[in-house]
Amino acid sequence: MAPNQPQPPKQPIPGVRNLIAVGSGKGGVGKTTVAVNLAVALARLGQSTGLMDADVYGPNVPLMMGINRAPVARGERIEPLEQHGVKLMSMGFLNPGDRPLVWRGPMLHSVIQQFLRGVEWGELDYLVIDLPPGTGDVQLTLIQTAPITGAIVVTTPSDVSLED
Repeated sequence: MAPNQPQPPKQPIPGVRNLIAVGSGKGGVGKTTVAVNLAVALARLGQSTGLMDADVYGPNVPLMMGINRAPVARGERIEPLEQHGVKLMSMGFLNPGDRPLVWRGPMLHSVIQQFLRGVEWGELDYLVIDLPPGTGDVQLTLIQTAPITGAIVVTTPSDVSLED
């Protein structure tokens, strides 16, 4: 897209009122822990909540939520799994951990769009999105196509973190 051209409008996710992205500049700082705990806390407060694991390179949400079965496809839509009152979708449900994924650009964009718009989230007050660490294709896809309500950036106060 040319620098002076207006951005196309971001399309809302049907039934989802608020999208909260949880990211970090590097891995290993507790980003997924924050995303999981935020989603469960919102659900316990009576908010209808979903958690989308967009960290396609290291999907840890299934492990942290204690769930290891695959979601069910119903026609063109995917039914999210549910645990602790939170609807869940993760690449970890679809790809066993022994198969590495090397995805970039359009392929990654397609997976993120499928998780956002092809999953039967239903009516949600919050959809928490656990991003991969750093800045890359997943983050760009979300910022350009989804109406993010808020974001949390998880950091660690370490001298080593400043070097990365």
